[in-house]
Amino acid sequence: MDRDFYNQSSATKLGWEPPWFGERHFDDKLVRAIKKWQRVRRLKADGLCGPMTFRRLWTERQKDIEEQESNNLKYSNYIIYNGRNFPIKWEKVVLWTDKDGIKAPDGSYYDYTGRPKRGVRYFVNHWDVCLSSTSCARVLDKRGISVHFMIDNDGTIYQTLDMQHAAFHAGSSRSNRASVGVEITNAYYPKYQDTYVQRGFGKRPVIDDAWVHGNKLDPFLDFYPEQINALKALWAAIHDATGIPFKAPENQFGKTSTKYEQDVPYGKFSGFVSHYHVSKRKIDCAGLDLVSLLDEVQSERLKYPIPRKISQYIF
Repeated sequence: MDRDFYNQSSATKLGWEPPWFGERHFDDKLVRAIKKWQRVRRLKADGLCGPMTFRRLWTERQKDIEEQESNNLKYSNYIIYNGRNFPIKWEKVVLWTDKDGIKAPDGSYYDYTGRPKRGVRYFVNHWDVCLSSTSCARVLDKRGISVHFMIDNDGTIYQTLDMQHAAFHAGSSRSNRASVGVEITNAYYPKYQDTYVQRGFGKRPVIDDAWVHGNKLDPFLDFYPEQINALKALWAAIHDATGIPFKAPENQFGKTSTKYEQDVPYGKFSGFVSHYHVSKRKIDCAGLDLVSLLDEVQSERLKYPIPRKISQYIF
């Protein structure tokens, strides 16, 4: 096998470069460097950067990048809809305009600049199957799609674009144009539990009794409590900004529906939903009890309303 040719083809397909292994060219030196890198990590030392080697390399590089990017974040105390600031009762909010913000790339959403205020009917909750929000952002960028908000492992909320614009997050054009969405970071698969512990976040809860579309799911990782608290704060701010009601699709017993709800994508429902309510092909966010959590949000708002001095400055 021509190892140089293989590595060149792999680099073109997967998106890596020789400097990732400390070399400059596709030659024998690179093959030797890859072999050395593979031996240290107890991988097959063949000098070829195939899919398995690349996944390991990508994960390690992302970890280093994310550790650098997590330093000295500056926070805002509001979210933005149609150029207006709406207060949020959460300390860790980073806007796309902030120094350490995450910005949805141009072309990855429907741009409503200069048009009448976009009306939104529902808010879609997603999980990202990534280890962090920064990793999720890179995946979305590669796919040419977007989402308005992200919630990281520590509860940091990122807003990536003005809610006036319609992000590509809910599948169809009809759903995207009528909604706002959030990606809550969660790698989903239990095999990543140790990674979270190693990164200092601690163990995630595990859900083992979730059903979606009539099927019981295998056990999977749940959100951290801090993420749930951030999500509830975001829902409250979304309600204040857009008027989306504190409602969720319910079954005949008044519990959160666990199946696709046709009324949502077809414009007959307004409220807070999970991705699986919009698409039969999705399972996120299984196990997220929207009905109960929305009840908690409303109770907390009655107990701790936004101070009048703050609410007056919604501009």
